Amino acid sequence: MPPTPLLLTGLGMTGLGIAALGSPALAIPPPDDIPEEVLRTEVITEARSPIDGRALSPADYTVLQERLRDPNVDVVVNPELAQLIQLLQFRRILRPVIPFLP
Repeated sequence: MPPTPLLLTGLGMTGLGIAALGSPALAIPPPDDIPEEVLRTEVITEARSPIDGRALSPADYTVLQERLRDPNVDVVVNPELAQLIQLLQFRRILRPVIPFLP
C-alpha cells in the first residue's frame, strides 16, 4: 500500500521543523559579546582579594594569585604557634606509651 499524501506532508513538515531548530545562525554569539580570548588578556585594575574581599593594587593581586597558585610555597606561621603544634604532635606520639599524660 503506497503512503498517502497526508502522511508525506506530515513527515515533510516534521523535517522542516527540525531543520529550522538546528539553524547555524542560533550558534553565533551576539555581536556585543566580548570574546573569551580578549577577556583573558584584560588587565585587572580593580582587584579584590579572594580571601577577604579587600581592595588590592594590581601588583599585590598578581603576587597573591601566584602565592595561591603555587602549593609548594611555605606558609609563614607564628613561631609560638609552630612550637605549640610540635609539642601537641609529640604529646600525641607519647600518649600510647605513657597513658597517664594529661
